[in-house]
Amino acid sequence: MQVSSANNVKVYNLSTGKSLPEWLSDRKKRALQKSDHDVQKRIQLIQDFEMPTVSGCIQVSPDGQYILATGTYKPRVRCYDVNHLSMKFERCMDSEVVKFHVMSEDYSKLVFLQCDRYVEFHAKYGRYHRLRIPKFGRDLTYHKPTCDLFLVGVSPEIYRINLEQGRFLSPFVSDSVAINTCSVNPIHQLLAVGTIEGRVECWDPRTRRKAGVLDCALSSITPQTQVKGVPAVTSLAFNGAMRMAVGTSTGQVLMYDIRSNKPMLVKDHRNGLAIRSLEFSPATEMVVSADSRAAKIWSQSDGKPYVTVEAEHDFNDVCLVPNSGLMLMACEEPKLLSYFIPGLGQAPKWCSFLDSLTEELEENPTSAVYDDYKFVTKTELESLGLSHLIGTSLLRAYMHGYFMDIRLYHKAKSIADPFAYQEYRKNKIKEKIEEQRTSRVKVKKLPSVNAALAEKLQDEQLSEKAKKAKKEGAANILSDDRFSALFKNPDFQVDQESEEFRLVQPLVNKQSKKKEKPAIVEQFEELDPQDEEMEGRASSDGDSSSDEDDRSWQEELRRQHFILRQEREMKKEAARERDGQTAGPKFYELKSGEEFSMAAKKTEGALKRLKKASLAERVEKEADFLRRTSSSLGNQQISFKSVKNDKNQKNREAAAEHHKERRKLRRSAGNLSKKKHNRTTTS
Repeated sequence: MQVSSANNVKVYNLSTGKSLPEWLSDRKKRALQKSDHDVQKRIQLIQDFEMPTVSGCIQVSPDGQYILATGTYKPRVRCYDVNHLSMKFERCMDSEVVKFHVMSEDYSKLVFLQCDRYVEFHAKYGRYHRLRIPKFGRDLTYHKPTCDLFLVGVSPEIYRINLEQGRFLSPFVSDSVAINTCSVNPIHQLLAVGTIEGRVECWDPRTRRKAGVLDCALSSITPQTQVKGVPAVTSLAFNGAMRMAVGTSTGQVLMYDIRSNKPMLVKDHRNGLAIRSLEFSPATEMVVSADSRAAKIWSQSDGKPYVTVEAEHDFNDVCLVPNSGLMLMACEEPKLLSYFIPGLGQAPKWCSFLDSLTEELEENPTSAVYDDYKFVTKTELESLGLSHLIGTSLLRAYMHGYFMDIRLYHKAKSIADPFAYQEYRKNKIKEKIEEQRTSRVKVKKLPSVNAALAEKLQDEQLSEKAKKAKKEGAANILSDDRFSALFKNPDFQVDQESEEFRLVQPLVNKQSKKKEKPAIVEQFEELDPQDEEMEGRASSDGDSSSDEDDRSWQEELRRQHFILRQEREMKKEAARERDGQTAGPKFYELKSGEEFSMAAKKTEGALKRLKKASLAERVEKEADFLRRTSSSLGNQQISFKSVKNDKNQKNREAAAEHHKERRKLRRSAGNLSKKKHNRTTTS
């Protein structure tokens, strides 16, 4: 049992406690209840008070002796007898139940509205009759004086089935497109239906006419709900003849006096979820309104909150046991939850022992699912040396691992790792010592990888703390686990001598200078630019300074490129020396039929070979075109004289002959003159 105290109101969760695995037999469960002290302290209000997968709806019979609940999978209904605190019967169905209603004082007459448009009538022995409605249904209610069953759904018609005559009657036609919920006032028998347009229509079954329309959408629209559209009515509840509560799809509960079109009170759940259930507690003047995440109990006079009940799973339905403080809930889990709130009332007669037990058995909440069992994976089993137990009764397969007894796990752990406790003790002592050293002066501890980067980030972190900077992204890199490998893995070491780092460094220096400038000019931020110009400063000074910065880092970048090219050449020369090659002349073999001349440039390949040839080789090949002379001082000089190429000479001679031929054929145009033709006119 879990006890919580919010707003000085005690709420006892009777559904929590030490749970047992499903695969245990009943005999083992009974043995645990006798031997295990924790199991003995667990409160099991009703035996087997759960569903196989999910529970949908829950109600208490009018005489208070039976609790009926529906769930999946397979679709079913279970009836619990509170006098015996156990399940009375269980019936499975063909489709899921949307809503159901108890028409008799006990469980002898039940009607179920199913998701496939079928309506089932059940008697004591089982299903009595089954029929189908034209449209999908969403809610149903029963009118006792006329024996009419009203069903509403995704249509404007309110279907009527007379159970005395056993036939359909002409339906009531609403002005809405679809209807979400319906309810009958037990005093004046007025039928109220909630539409998706946010209206409540009231019908009088005696005259079969509409008695009035109440527009609730305008009263429930807030700035937060305008984006979602018009709020729809999702639940209705009556308290007496004049008081009505309306729940909307946007999480508001509106309290009305049916004689007025304005709400007396608007209670907002403030989570934007539709209200699924509404209940009145007449003895305490409280209202229980529930959405999918929380069930809130508040005063119906002023809306003051009393207590809020929340669970790990979404709520589907909430039922308050009449004249008591016991609240039952159907939710998206197998268990049917039960909460006891002494502030709402005493415990029911069939569980009056709760009044004395709740004061004695207050426990702290436990997070363990199975306290006596440990979940282990296959790798953990191999490390413990228990892989040979796979397939035996000592291991229970579950998902990607196994459940095993916690005592066996601890015993195997102590054998496989006998020094685990000593390591744990050393770590604890080390943590205590580190806590005591926090007040001492700390020395910068730099990692072995990227120490310069870590030191820079630490300096930035200290400067940010000193200046109370807003941005802490760079400082958080040291403490962020995602970047831990940056300072541990040697593969992430930054090589400051690499070409990439040296080419990027000028730009990094420029960015760092930009970060430093705002801190220096911070005190001049509020100056008027007109005042600056009055003092002789041009408005383009900032642009000139930025241009100078761009030129500086661009020059630095070019200088780095030049240095890198020189280093590459030096490396190549060093490699040649290691290989035994020298920078002397290179000799190339000329193929037969190929000319090699300084003036001839036949192809691009020949030009490249000519450029690669050394000076000594070119001098040796062209020895016929040079002349050696010696001066009186004993020095030798080499002089070159240009010699015309034979081919070029031939081309020039051919061109001269061509011009001579053209001159012979050319006719002079000097004797030609313009002739003027005079027009003569005869009179």
